Amino acid sequence: MKVTILANYPPHAYKGLIQGSDREAAIKAVLESVGGKVSGVMFTRGAYDIVINAEVPDQADGMGLALAVRASGWVNDLVVLEELDINAVLAAAKKAAGVYKLAG
Repeated sequence: MKVTILANYPPHAYKGLIQGSDREAAIKAVLESVGGKVSGVMFTRGAYDIVINAEVPDQADGMGLALAVRASGWVNDLVVLEELDINAVLAAAKKAAGVYKLAG
């Protein structure tokens, strides 16, 4: 499953970055620990400090990874976006739209 991960660092993490902490290696290691693979890491300016494109075996592995990272206290605002099969989503939406009745 392809995912895009967005996160911000809290102030104490910036100190580690300045001192030379290799966050890309750490990111690769934690993703590999759940059977995942990193395809790109970007440090960005704007709403998020870091954007990671990766693959994880399934939703449970992706959410377990996110839970562990959140619990560490070394990131803020962690968002995991899962790639969807839009054709399957639209097929389900068409089925539901055909039977949904408005209230009243």
